[in-house]
Amino acid sequence: MSYLDNIRNKGRSANPFFCLMGIELVETGPGEVILKMQVRPDMLNGVGWLQGGILVALADEAMVLALYPKFSSGEGIATISESTSFIKGTREGVIFAKGTVLRKGRRVAFMEGEVWTEEKKKRVLLSRTTAAFAVTSPL
Repeated sequence: MSYLDNIRNKGRSANPFFCLMGIELVETGPGEVILKMQVRPDMLNGVGWLQGGILVALADEAMVLALYPKFSSGEGIATISESTSFIKGTREGVIFAKGTVLRKGRRVAFMEGEVWTEEKKKRVLLSRTTAAFAVTSPL
């Protein structure tokens, strides 16, 4: 059973980080995954904004889950690089992350993650992450 199948079947209990942060799987599609998380007061930094590392971590999880269905048997990944642009802050509400596979080659996968919230039924982009992962072969 793959990591994504495990999340689908067990929900957040399949990943201790999902339990800690309250992350839920919303949607999966070909090369895409959407997650959501409720912002809590204990996630805010010293000046009252959602701590930026949480945006990065949520995008990272969405990107990795989007990539799993593209794996051949026994393949895995290791992060090569990841870069995030922080566009807007938030202090409360629900945030969403979408991970998208841009390209998966035999040795490298390129991904994109976006994190947003909704204000007055409009999507408001909070951050955009790009990443490259080394595709590892079965041992």
